[in-house]
Amino acid sequence: MAPRLQLEKAAWRWAETVKPEDITHEHIALAYRIALTACKRGTCRRNCKGNPNCLVGIGEQSWLGEIDENTFHNIDDPNSERRDKNTFVGLTNLGATCYVNTFLQVWFHNLELRRALYRFQNSRAEGHNMDSDYEPRTICEHLQYLFALLQNSNRRYIDPSGLVKALGLDTGQQQDAQEFSKLFLSLLEDTLSKQKDPYLQNVIQQQFCGQFSYVTVCNKCGRESPLPSRFYELELNIQGHKNLTECITEFLKEEKLDGDNRYYCESCQSKQNATRRIKLQSLPRTLNFQLMRFVFDRQSSHKKKLNTFISFPEVLEMAPFLEGKDEKCTYELSAVLIHRGVSAYSGHYIAHVRDAHTNDWYKFNDEEIEKMEGKKLQLGIEEDIAETAKSQTRKPKCSKGYHCSRNAYMLVYKLQMGEENQTEASIQVPAVLQKLVEQDNKKFEEWCNEMSDMRKQSVDKGKAKHEEVKELYELLPAEDDQSYEFVPVEWLKKWLDDSTAIKEIDNSNFLCSHGKLHPDKVGEAKRISPKAADLLFGRYGGGPRLDRSSLCRDCVAQRCRVLRLKNQLNEDYREVTNLAKAPLKSDEPGFWIGKASLRSWRQLALDQLEEDEEKTKHNNSKVNGEKSSSPGAKADGGKGDSEEGDVSEEMKNFNEDILCYHGGLSILESDRRVVSAEVWNKLRMYFPNAPEFTQEHEPCQHCTRLEREGKENEALNRMMANEQKSSLLNLFQEKNRPTLQKWPQETDVLYIVPLYFVDEWKKFIRRPAKGNPVSSVGNSILLCPHGGFMFTYDSMLQGDAQHIALLWPAEWEVINKMFLVDQSISIRRIPETTQENSNVRYQTHPDLCQECREGFIFQQQRDMREYAQATVYVRKVIDKKTMIKESAPEFSVSGSDMEEEREEPKIDGEKDPDFSQTEGGAKRQKLNENVSVCTAPTTAATKSGIRRSTRHRKLRGEKALIVSANQTLKELKIQIMHAFSVAPFDQNLSIDGRCLTDDSATLGSLGVIPESIICLKADEPIADYAAMDDVYQVCMPEEGFKGTGLLGH
Repeated sequence: MAPRLQLEKAAWRWAETVKPEDITHEHIALAYRIALTACKRGTCRRNCKGNPNCLVGIGEQSWLGEIDENTFHNIDDPNSERRDKNTFVGLTNLGATCYVNTFLQVWFHNLELRRALYRFQNSRAEGHNMDSDYEPRTICEHLQYLFALLQNSNRRYIDPSGLVKALGLDTGQQQDAQEFSKLFLSLLEDTLSKQKDPYLQNVIQQQFCGQFSYVTVCNKCGRESPLPSRFYELELNIQGHKNLTECITEFLKEEKLDGDNRYYCESCQSKQNATRRIKLQSLPRTLNFQLMRFVFDRQSSHKKKLNTFISFPEVLEMAPFLEGKDEKCTYELSAVLIHRGVSAYSGHYIAHVRDAHTNDWYKFNDEEIEKMEGKKLQLGIEEDIAETAKSQTRKPKCSKGYHCSRNAYMLVYKLQMGEENQTEASIQVPAVLQKLVEQDNKKFEEWCNEMSDMRKQSVDKGKAKHEEVKELYELLPAEDDQSYEFVPVEWLKKWLDDSTAIKEIDNSNFLCSHGKLHPDKVGEAKRISPKAADLLFGRYGGGPRLDRSSLCRDCVAQRCRVLRLKNQLNEDYREVTNLAKAPLKSDEPGFWIGKASLRSWRQLALDQLEEDEEKTKHNNSKVNGEKSSSPGAKADGGKGDSEEGDVSEEMKNFNEDILCYHGGLSILESDRRVVSAEVWNKLRMYFPNAPEFTQEHEPCQHCTRLEREGKENEALNRMMANEQKSSLLNLFQEKNRPTLQKWPQETDVLYIVPLYFVDEWKKFIRRPAKGNPVSSVGNSILLCPHGGFMFTYDSMLQGDAQHIALLWPAEWEVINKMFLVDQSISIRRIPETTQENSNVRYQTHPDLCQECREGFIFQQQRDMREYAQATVYVRKVIDKKTMIKESAPEFSVSGSDMEEEREEPKIDGEKDPDFSQTEGGAKRQKLNENVSVCTAPTTAATKSGIRRSTRHRKLRGEKALIVSANQTLKELKIQIMHAFSVAPFDQNLSIDGRCLTDDSATLGSLGVIPESIICLKADEPIADYAAMDDVYQVCMPEEGFKGTGLLGH
């Protein structure tokens, strides 16, 4: 099918030769494209919007092809949530709790620990009412119930949120996994030690606790000083090592104590050189090796991850490392905990665990559990994820029986015991806990049945809908020259899209102003058969129904008129131009027309025609008076530019330029001319509503009277302005002005008026005909409600003088005569001479109101502390001295401001306490400080024509941020992170030499006020830039598990 624009042109081609009054039903049918050929399936890639008969590509493909039952529902198969036979149960990741899940799986596979927890006496579980959900409270109750579910649940994965909530962990923050392991086992040991059962009391120590001694030997007397200690895991340094044996050897190696680090020997009673080493006394059944991948980086003051490859064996012989034991002490690898990621503050944790019954290896990744093939540990792709730009080392080859990892952070070894292998297969869930598990399994089965029923209902509904659609779609096409109706194509698409709710049919958007189908809306509707329309409206309702009687003859005629006028416009323009040049005959009636309208009438006519055309459309995207980009405007050999000129921005309607404010004929004859009736009639075809005035029409009487009065007032104003200017010439020209900094010797008193009065008076003097004269001096705005003056001599020197102007006594006498003065304000110099020295005191009249002055200052200070959406400036510096020049100067001023506020050259030696240059130690000064205070406007600027701006000038390396007083320093650091790409913990902020360190404090309390300049010094960034966004969301090392149940809170 032809493109939509071609269909539009073809539908209205007949309008070139047919007048609006000669339109027939055939022309209307062409405009509504009734006779267009319907598209066949396979010919259109998508639906033809310009063809109301095209019913292809509206979503029918999925209903006419093969039926796929899965398209009738969006419900996953509930059986996919069911635990497979001979597999383990996963744990849901609650956000950032993967580190918890890995340890729970490792501890669950410790059969001795599981057996001990099953023996824990749980009175709450024994007395539980099966009609309600079981809610454990203590840590042991939660862990006991969780292990029972992991063993016998029918679910593919279970939710550990009960335990996580009981521990008080933040599910959105990833914590230190090694610290969690230590704290949790310590908490569990403390809880179980309070049980009466001796087995429970000692199970943690038996499983995880070993002993070693710090042994110090004096080099002089040979005295040994052992210090015994318990351990639950051995923390091994991996830097500089390749395998586990090297790490253990370094852990046990001898350390020399000499120099300042000498040992005090009690036998020698003095400090002596000595040696110190760790001696392993006993090992637990479960031996945990913590590989210290996360170390403190002194350069960045934060933790970083070491991606060193470490080799470790499947079978580890620990006898050589034990003191005084010759028999074998063999351990077998049972779990490997992996950290995926390059940063110590982010990443993902998974666990590889060996099943104690079958010796098969499994990978536990939260909800997903994968069995490894061939009963061998396969670390897989996890080892390739941590590759960084700085660490591209190849994975070393491993001998048989060894494994190699750059992400393993904990190795779990089990002591080989022949007797234990026989007892490991006999762990059963206690009956009390099994009932709770069966209760949860029953809920799971009910949920599966409910989901299956919902899937079946959706499939049955979809099949019924399929039959309905198939039947109705065959009925949709309308026969040629038969009755028909219109429905929205969007509704048909939604009807064919089963994923959306089907609403009633709404044709109201298709109606024109005559209540019929708009011809331009036919592209958004489809023509269907009356039988299909009856079925659709009968089932879904809606309206109004649009049939063949709804085709609008009036809209078609209006569009025909507009199209014909647009085609005729260029010919009429040439004729009007020639007729307007001919002189008007004496007996011929004339009409007034605006000269601007006559110059631009063709453009206005084109705009009007397009506006009329758009009015016949519902999607009116043009604004009244918007200029057309149509090439027709430039027709007629390109003469339009030279003869028409530009259309006035203010004139939107033809001939409105000869209207006055009262709607009558304007009194300005220079803006209008007379044209003949023939010209006027031609123009009236395009502008039927234009204002019409014959040549004999009188100008507006109101305007005539006002013009006469205005000329009289203008003469009076000029006379008054000349008199005032000659009397106050120095004030107007800003010459010989008094200042407070250098008090004039010829007088002891100066008078004060508001600067606003002087500015308004000057405006009147410059343009007396355009403005109203100033009649009064409003000095009351400088006074408080008690009648006291608001400023002191010192405050006026420091900046309050920007609100006032100073007058000589002679000028004040003139002001009193020419203007109404509500209150006289003056400042007097009073010399005070004593025998020792002479001083000068300044006294204002009226006197200063101390109470209101203090309140004014307090309000100013409070406004500085309580602000919203204010601007502060952050400067990035290095070495606390030099600014990083990383960007060009930025100016946020408008064009007019640029003319008034030009950048002034910097002067060597200017000072700024927040920013300094290293060259020569010279410092730069902010532009708005220590500037001499002007007591009258632009005293310094009159010489150069440039006034000094108080606006802040942004420098290189400086950025403006929008802040509020109540936001915290932490929130500001996040803004700075996005602006400068510096992580919050790398930011050192200061203001006026004062460091900002309290992240929880508000900016108002820290003394950050609007227009403040904050210095940013960035520490060396961490290597992992990808982790920058989430670093600040993670608990920092000094916070850890503070406030959680792991620390007894």
